Amino acid sequence: MAERLKEEILNREKMVDILAGPDAYRDLPRLLAVAESGQQAANVLLSLDETYADVMPVQTSPSATSAFVSIMRGCDNMCSYCIVPFTRGRERSRPVASILEEVRKLSEQGLKEVTLLGQNVNSFRDSSEIQFNNAVSTNLSRGFSTNYKPKQGGLRFAHLLDHVSRVDPEMRIRFTSPHPKDFPDEVLQLIHERDNICKQIHLPAQSGSSRVLEAMRRGYSREAYVELVHHIRESIPGVSLSSDFIAGFCGETEEDHLQTVSLLREVQYNMGFLFAYSMRQKTRAYHRLKDDVPEEVKLRRLEELITVFREEATKANMASVGCTQLVLVEGHSKRSATDLCGRNDGNLKVIFPNVEVEDVSNSGVRVRAQPGDYVLVKITSTSSQTLKGHVLCRTTLKDSSAYC
Repeated sequence: MAERLKEEILNREKMVDILAGPDAYRDLPRLLAVAESGQQAANVLLSLDETYADVMPVQTSPSATSAFVSIMRGCDNMCSYCIVPFTRGRERSRPVASILEEVRKLSEQGLKEVTLLGQNVNSFRDSSEIQFNNAVSTNLSRGFSTNYKPKQGGLRFAHLLDHVSRVDPEMRIRFTSPHPKDFPDEVLQLIHERDNICKQIHLPAQSGSSRVLEAMRRGYSREAYVELVHHIRESIPGVSLSSDFIAGFCGETEEDHLQTVSLLREVQYNMGFLFAYSMRQKTRAYHRLKDDVPEEVKLRRLEELITVFREEATKANMASVGCTQLVLVEGHSKRSATDLCGRNDGNLKVIFPNVEVEDVSNSGVRVRAQPGDYVLVKITSTSSQTLKGHVLCRTTLKDSSAYC
């Protein structure tokens, strides 16, 4: 927003003293000094190398069970609808060593879950050291292509994920938001092998129509995407899948829309994020395509996608009924003072009664689960977004593998 609406915010609205873009945080002391002298201060320049690798975030919530760790910034994909390359700049990754240091500190503070963050998180490539820059090209998912020249060298996402997962075997590891093109077999194998890497993958499809996907410049067809879904499910049994979809992109016909509906039914996602298309200035779509789907049609198609997603997610989640799942306790349920809530491996919310249970690590001792504890919950009912069950015991991530 700082880059996109700089002139409007500073000149027309006259409401802002300081405007800082995402790569200008180090400049805040100077900007504040300028503002204190009575002038407006702005820095919205994008950087090719700023990752804030040496700036360690401070955890301010004593009851936090999870944290986000930024591993890379920017995006080079240049999908035609997306503003991110223009507001976040080109891709650049933090050095692996600084990421591992941050994860270790979070582990020492007692946090039980870390989510690795990036606009295109699984295209991570640390080329900060000369010895990392070998001639090995990037491995892509089968049937996928890029809008840029193949990148060579650097420590890749599989290397980072491997080392992060070794920091603390009792700490869950997640990552978001990935691009489907960057799921080579070594990443899938690692997720399958490591108990503390969550068996949950976000796989943004955006559309079920190959024609629309080409207009979006996504770098894959519907067929390649579906083949990747099958390959992921074969590689990681029981994996939970989520996705993003855009309703009413430029030129989308009713037939294109129905292909997206059929993809939702075919894949049967556990979670979904669905939106009506909203054109952004500076994007390729803004300059080259026409936003020609009427607003009421976009909203009608969006409602249809949401309805189908919920139907299929409910069916997918029904498979959990009767199963025992490992849940990381987050706190009390917002809707019931007598219930606790947490999240399972697939990142779905699980609600269960706050009662005394056996502690597997201390035989004969009964405890009430606290935020940050792992508990085993037997699932008894489900909706499209929430699971409910009864708690069996408090456990550890290591010990839980015998039950789940």
